[in-house]
Amino acid sequence: MSLSSQGTRRIRVGCELTYNLPLAAPLMFALEPLEHPGQRVLQTHQSFEPRPETFSTYQDNYGNRIWRLLAPAGEFRLHHDMVVEVSAALDAVYPELRKIPVQDLPSEVIVYTLPSRYCPSDLFIAEAWALFGHVTDGWPQVQAICDWLHTHIEYSPGSGSSTSALEAFQKKRAVCRDFAHLGVSFCRALSIPARYVCGYLPEIGIEPDASPMDFHAWFEAYLGDGWHTFDARHNTPRTGRVLIATGRDAADVAFSTIYGATQLISIWVWAEEG
Repeated sequence: MSLSSQGTRRIRVGCELTYNLPLAAPLMFALEPLEHPGQRVLQTHQSFEPRPETFSTYQDNYGNRIWRLLAPAGEFRLHHDMVVEVSAALDAVYPELRKIPVQDLPSEVIVYTLPSRYCPSDLFIAEAWALFGHVTDGWPQVQAICDWLHTHIEYSPGSGSSTSALEAFQKKRAVCRDFAHLGVSFCRALSIPARYVCGYLPEIGIEPDASPMDFHAWFEAYLGDGWHTFDARHNTPRTGRVLIATGRDAADVAFSTIYGATQLISIWVWAEEG
């Protein structure tokens, strides 16, 4: 998908995170997207208060850009602001796409068929085939997963985001991260490669949510010619997504990874057109 052929939107996204550190501590962040078809970073600005003692970046095993820094003791604030150009189109829907047999999958995709820390897909196999085994494989099957999750799992802010997909399934309550983990787990249980996605989702063309903006998570399934977006939390095509990072699950692409006794004091997230 080329940006020029689809029309574009400019989305301003960012966050401000404030921590309290009893001692200097290493921190890592997945906040800066790599450019890819359908997404282009136009402006980016980051600032730290006070300046970190060290700062560097690297590309992880999944192609994500990760910041590494050593933050000094005391109160530490990170501010990151970006303008990103994305397609103006809604999430694409391709009902004709089918599941690729495992033996025909590209080798780099195989890892996304396997269980991972928050997505124990081997424990979902019986349930997945009982619920969705009768559905035409491929896109209809993944959409059936999203329909079921959206209907049977309650979106419950504050219900906790450190749970695995199995725990969320048992509690029938979830936040967006859990919906993504559940979608990934059910897909993998059906031998459909699926990966976790984190990013920003502005409220364009919908009724604004009264609760504060937060980071968002969804998932992608590998069908037909590549990776495609699914969002069981909202379960309707949206526009303006800004993809930050992908991985097996949230353990691979946490927005922040904290070492030591560091405490998060406050978080402010924004995502809006303009």
